[in-house]
Amino acid sequence: MSNTTQLERYKKLLSFIDDHFKEDINIGKIEDVSFYSYRNINRIFEALHNETIGKYIKRLRLEKAAQYLAYSDMGVSEIAYEVGFEDRAAFSKAFKSKYKTSPSYFRAHTEVILKNTQQSLLPNEGVAREQLKFEIEYLPSFEYLFLEYRGNFDDLERIHSSWDELVRYITKKGLLSESSIFMTEIVDDADISDTLSFRYHLSLVLEQPLSFAPEGLFRKKTHKRQKYVKFTYKGSDKSSIDFYKRIYAFWMLDVNLELVDLPTLEFYPNYEENLPEDELITEIYIPVA
Repeated sequence: MSNTTQLERYKKLLSFIDDHFKEDINIGKIEDVSFYSYRNINRIFEALHNETIGKYIKRLRLEKAAQYLAYSDMGVSEIAYEVGFEDRAAFSKAFKSKYKTSPSYFRAHTEVILKNTQQSLLPNEGVAREQLKFEIEYLPSFEYLFLEYRGNFDDLERIHSSWDELVRYITKKGLLSESSIFMTEIVDDADISDTLSFRYHLSLVLEQPLSFAPEGLFRKKTHKRQKYVKFTYKGSDKSSIDFYKRIYAFWMLDVNLELVDLPTLEFYPNYEENLPEDELITEIYIPVA
């Protein structure tokens, strides 16, 4: 989009919705944040995002509800209220329309899948299962510049292309150095979110405050100090999916800490341009209370 003002207002509104989608976001708030009439900003949002503001908010709420059903013991009514629905009936109707099943059945089905996954990952009879190895670590507050990838989690070619775009931009802006720290913020659950809407924030941890406003679709965000369970994985991006499955399959048995509703982070301490995929080290940070 050539209109810089429209793009900046879209980014501001998008960040606001991502932070507040569980709250009551009415037309007045949207117009206050975007400095546009709802009709105009909705047209801009749909053109850039391929869905209207209303559909985006509703989808985020339902996907978050699905995560709560899968990973928490919150009751259905409590989840409905938490994600912004006025009552359980309205929530159940919307949830069934999206996932083709009731919230209660979705939870029960998720539990069955978890048990099946555990069984598939168990070693042969008589062989002890190796427990998950992890560390508890607090990450401090820091700012990061990021580019949002939105699409299929398995489309590694597009993801790598987005990484290249980020590197070109930070190189142009003089932000790349030997001490640069790259990070991925995994916003959504690939097993729950729509395939074409899965969000993956490709990020550079900023060593000092930016002296300019991020251009184009680049945005800046602040990470607040948070407690994490840290796992270390060595191997390719593609094979890390099985590692994640093992983490969540045996979470209650080996970790048993309460998950926090924040994105999972990945860091790449030994990344080099020509490093073989099976040598890549990924540090996985899962937020906990």
